Order: sequence, then C-alpha cells, then structure tokens
Amino acid sequence: MTLKFRKTTCAALALCAARAITLPAQTFSTLQSLNNTDGAYPFAGLVQATNGAFYGATYGGGANLQGAIFKITAGGSLTTVYNFCSQTNCTDGALARAGLIQHSNGNLYGTTEGGGANSRGTVYKITPAGALTVLYSFCNPTSCADGSQPFAGLLQATNGNLYGTSESGGKYGFGTIFTITPAGALTTLYSFCATTGCPDGASPTGVLIQAGNGVFYGTTQSGGKSTSCGAYGCGTVFKFSGGGALTTLHSFCTKSGCPDGQNPAAGLLLASNGNFYGTTMFGGPSNNGTIFEITPGGKLTTLYNFCSQNGCPDGQDPFAGLIQATDGNLYGATATGGAQGYGTIFEITTSGVLTTLHSFVNTDGGGPDGTLVQATNGAFYGTTFGDGAFGYGTVFSLSVGLGPFVETLPTSGKAGAAVKILGTGLAGATSVTFNGTAAVFKVVSSSEITTSVPAGATTGPVKVTTPRGTLSSNVPFQVR
Repeated sequence: MTLKFRKTTCAALALCAARAITLPAQTFSTLQSLNNTDGAYPFAGLVQATNGAFYGATYGGGANLQGAIFKITAGGSLTTVYNFCSQTNCTDGALARAGLIQHSNGNLYGTTEGGGANSRGTVYKITPAGALTVLYSFCNPTSCADGSQPFAGLLQATNGNLYGTSESGGKYGFGTIFTITPAGALTTLYSFCATTGCPDGASPTGVLIQAGNGVFYGTTQSGGKSTSCGAYGCGTVFKFSGGGALTTLHSFCTKSGCPDGQNPAAGLLLASNGNFYGTTMFGGPSNNGTIFEITPGGKLTTLYNFCSQNGCPDGQDPFAGLIQATDGNLYGATATGGAQGYGTIFEITTSGVLTTLHSFVNTDGGGPDGTLVQATNGAFYGTTFGDGAFGYGTVFSLSVGLGPFVETLPTSGKAGAAVKILGTGLAGATSVTFNGTAAVFKVVSSSEITTSVPAGATTGPVKVTTPRGTLSSNVPFQVR
C-alpha cells in the first residue's frame, strides 16, 4: 500500500545492503505475524491497558477486510476484539490508521480514517472486552466544516475530554483541531489554512500533546511559510491555546536544501528537560529525514540526519514519533533503511548520539510506522506495517535491559482525583505514595491498582512497594 509522502522502499535498491550497528545486550522477538484474517497493515503502534494486554488497530484485514482491533499479551497471544465495517455501509468505521488510548474511565478511544455515517471517518470508543460505540461521524453533509478523515489518534487532556486532529476538511479543506467529550459531543476548535498559502500549517497527521501549562502542541505535514515543497509548504510545529489561538513556532525548509527537515508526519514528544522532540520524514542533507529538538519558544535544532552513512544502515524516512524511556534516552523507528532496507529501531540521546538497535529483515516485519511504547516490564513493543511471515505486518518486542516501572492514568490531577496505576507484579502491594505522601489504594489485579491523589501531595514520582521491590512511575505525577 502507498501512504502519503512515502518514498519507494529502499529494499529494492542495492544501496540498502549495508552493515548496521547493533547493541549486544538486547532481545528482539516477533510476537505475532498478522495473517489478514486477524487484521492487516497495523499502521500505528500499541497501547498497554490496565489489564496488562496491548491493544492495536489495523488499516486492513479482519473479517470484512476494512481493519480490526486486536489485543495481544506480552507473550504473543493475539485476539481480534472487533472487526470494522461490521455494520451496513461501514457506519461503525473503517481503515484505522490511528492507534488507541485508554481513558481514565477505562474505555479505549480511537479514530478511523474511513467509514461512519458520511464515509469520512469516525471517533469511537471500545471497551477492553470489545464492545464498540461510534461517538462521532465526520464530514457533515453540507460542508465538512467539522473535519474529515482523521489520521491521528487522540489525547486525553487534563479536563478529561479528548483532543485530536483531522487531516482534511474544516472551513478551508486542510484539516482541523477538535475536542470531543467521552460521551461524543464534538467541537471544532480550529481550521487550518486560514489564509493563502497555509502559513499556519495544513494536513495535521500527528497526535497532539498537552504541556503542563495547558497549551497543546503539534505538527502539520504540510503548510508553513516555505514554498520549497510546492504551494502548500513543508510542514510546521505549532502551539494551540485550546481556545482557538494558534501560533506557528517553526516552518520547515525555509532554507535551501531543507537542512532542518521537511514533512513531520508524527506528533511531538515533551521530554523531561522541557523541550520537544520530533521527526521529519524527509529533508536533511540526504533528504532521508531528521530528528529535531524545539524549545517552547520555537528555537529548532536538528539533532540527527538519517542516511548519514553509505547505504543508510542508520535508517531513513522516520514516519513514527519518539518516546522517552525510563533511562532518559529517546527511542524511535524508521520506515525504511537499515541493513536490509526494511526499517530500524534506534536509540538517540538528547544530545544527538544515535545507535541502531535493530534492523528489520522482512521475515520479522518491515516498515515500522507506529510510535513505540515502553511497557511496564521495561521492554519496548510496536508494530510493522507490512512483511512478516504472511506479508501483513507484525507485532514485536525489544528488550534492552531496562527495568520495570509503574504508569499512572492520568498523569496529572488534583487532590482527591481518581488515579489508576498500571504495572507488572502489583499483587501484594503494601504501599502507594505520591512524591512521598501515602495514599489509600486497592489492588485490582496484578497489573492494576486504583487510588486517588492524597491531600497534601506534591508533584513528583508515584511509588508502589511490592514484595519484589519498589516501582517508580515513568513520569512525575503533576499535582494541579
């Protein structure tokens, strides 16, 4: 399948037969090769739910060949929990490019690019057991002013509502920012390309993030002030107040040769140092993509240029976003390049030192387009868009020796707010603290604890004492 802006895979080129840099202390496993009946072409990554399993969505395959939602255990046992287009005319959605998130209410939420009442995409919720409800169908019949074809997934904001983007539609046809309640009331907050040339950006395809100040940040795949990529620019980084005010922080490729990169497809990562990190699919000296850092004020630094060696053993065309792991380093994937041309998994420090951790070789998958997730057991999990044993993509894990931790859902809240804690081996837990302040809690299962923010708690790590030791949260819990 051909995706927007995807270049011809270098697997067909002799240039890709190159050596890769590999770390010795790592374990890569193909957990499952999708066979089309259980889904095909998982474009996005995975989410780990409070039941300990991982959930993902596929762009194709399934019972109706229009995509599916699956869950998979850490050991590789896969179950299809929903097949899209199970309703007449696919009113329940079709073609899910985006991944899922788990809301603090326990349900999973996502978007589809197709299907729905108007055949232009949906927002849906699904229970961990597989009961799906369409919350909204995009593209009202008169003008599509509400948006169309949501490519990206959703974000749960601090107010409990969900925020997302649509790739097209809106007042000007170049995409929107929207918010939707967990019950399904949608409000279009911003329409891109408000003026000629789209200096404010166009076609957002990455997930939004929300900073501690409540402001949202994101990217657009095109638009901006550059004309090097045609009439509608090379992409932007923006900030959005949530109330309608949008500021373009950076327009890509405003200098000859696009040294800062072009066409960021994924969203941003807010790192622990307060800066944002992201990837561009193209641009840089060899036009094979970049990794960049940008401050909240908009100062951009290119950290790494892909295909910096002959044959691209370091990868090329990073479609996926970045995550910051518990060791403080950033991890991501490239869609092509590597030893055999099928993509890579890499680690990069915040100062720009990159190490290739794994090069895909067709049989273990190809085209890892989705952002990785670090599970609470310390390992990384992800998907490849294609290849594998049957050619329809894979689910994989990669361990680099990082230890277990706990994760909170949500990651911020006021005193008294309900919080779920996700982890591994939580049975028998004897203590939960919020930055040292003890909390009352209940062990629901070996992977879930329920609690609430104790009075007097301050911002800092959540720690859970178990029979095997004390586990700390991967990010500080923000007490509002």
